[in-house]
Amino acid sequence: MANEHGAPDELSDAEKTVFYDPDAGAADVGEVVGRIEGAFRYALVVERGPRAGLTYVLGEGETVAGRSGDAEIFLGDVTVSRRHARFFVDDNGLTVEDLRSTNGTYVNAERQDRASLQAGDEVIIGKFHLVVAGGHG
Repeated sequence: MANEHGAPDELSDAEKTVFYDPDAGAADVGEVVGRIEGAFRYALVVERGPRAGLTYVLGEGETVAGRSGDAEIFLGDVTVSRRHARFFVDDNGLTVEDLRSTNGTYVNAERQDRASLQAGDEVIIGKFHLVVAGGHG
């Protein structure tokens, strides 16, 4: 069975996060900014990797990304930790914080524990390359 995020209801304790060396070269992020319509402040677009083209609109407050079935952004791959990173939207803008993941969180090809994000920035979580899009909300 799968939940509403497409994640399995239960993950085996034997399933471990594997190490992954992200492509540190310059990413072709394309024309992501401006392709998305709607009233929102920020969204994440999967530019490369599994689920390319999928868009996650970020609401105010905290949004957790990871391999766990209860993560708001489910990234189903063994290169992603169960609770890998959190995105936070508030009056100051958008930030990402790595949650002590195995493979780290990269912003514009640099490993970061915490970083402020702007439209056009690329966030790499495991094999997922996410591009920040700014909205009109």
